[in-house]
Formats: sequence, structure tokens, C-alpha cells
Amino acid sequence: MAPTLAPVNPTLGPQPASAHLYSAHQTTLLMKEKVFSLSGDDFTVRTVDGMDVCKCKGKVVSMRDSKKFTDVNGTELFTLKNKMLSIHKSFVGNSPTGHDFEVKGHFKLMGSKSSVHFKNASDGSEVELEVKGDWFDRSAVITFGGREVAAIARSFFNVRELFGDKQSYQVTVAAGVDLSLIAAICVALDEKENEAK
Repeated sequence: MAPTLAPVNPTLGPQPASAHLYSAHQTTLLMKEKVFSLSGDDFTVRTVDGMDVCKCKGKVVSMRDSKKFTDVNGTELFTLKNKMLSIHKSFVGNSPTGHDFEVKGHFKLMGSKSSVHFKNASDGSEVELEVKGDWFDRSAVITFGGREVAAIARSFFNVRELFGDKQSYQVTVAAGVDLSLIAAICVALDEKENEAK
């Protein structure tokens, strides 16, 4: 059962407001585990209702791992890259329009903790999101100023998914939050988890 999250106003995210990236209603994204590791496959981020949100073009793992996110029309939103020379695994999202963000990893004995930093497109404020939880179990919350704006939970999986190594998990996102940013956070955390194995 998805949590009920309060709408966020003004909108929250580095990308300018658009109908595809910000929903007026709470939205649940369906993400696939391990879809990026070693494969370099392309991936479409969709809602549980089947609506396309954005696309990710992966590249084969390299020293400068990068994944290009585009909107449903193929216009580039940002490229997600490993941040080199950082103590804890971190990623930067570079946008051709300058709407950038960074996902920073932090040391924690139990579970995982990350923070996400960006300039909010709607009001120009500097924003920090916190990501806390157990990424191995796909259970985490993303908060802004102590308020939950997204929740990650492993969805039920069937036998075919289990043996095909393509289990899925769901991400519930509050209304008014940049869906492409939340998808990118999940991809970054997935990459971080895969590298740790």
C-alpha cells in the first residue's frame, strides 16, 4: 500500500515545470533493479499506470559511466555521471540548460544515506534532499526539510521476475516533485549498490 504524501508547492526539482515531469497528483513510478549494471541497455521510466515519464540511455560500464535522460520526445534533460575523486560514491546530473544536481553518498554503518543538492527551478532556492533507508531491500524515503516527498518500496515479485533477475520496485512521489529527478536518484543508488557487490 503506497503512502499518502502531501503535495509540494512550489514545485520541487531542478527541471522547469512540465506536464510530463511534474504531476498534479501523487504518482508511483515502477523501476527495475539491475537494469543498468553491465548491460548498457536503454530504459523507459513509467508510472504504474503505464504512462512514460522519461527515457534513459545507458552506456556500458566505464571509468566515466554516464546515462543520458531525455523526455518522452527525445529532448535531453540531463546526463548522470559518476563524480570522480569523491570519497563516497557520488553522481552529478548535468543539464544542457544548466539545471544541474548532485547525489552525494555519505558513510553510515546500517543502511544507506545520501543527499541531493540542486537549485530549485520554480523559485531559485538552494535545495537539499535527504535519502535514508536500506537500499539492498529497496526501502527508503526521500525527505525535504524533514517532510517526505518520495518513498521507495519493493513491490511484490513473481517467479518469472525472481528467476529472470529483473525484480521491480515502486517509488511513490508527491505531487509537484520532479519525477525525472527521483528516477535519477534511484538509478544513482542502484549503481552505488551494484558497485558495492
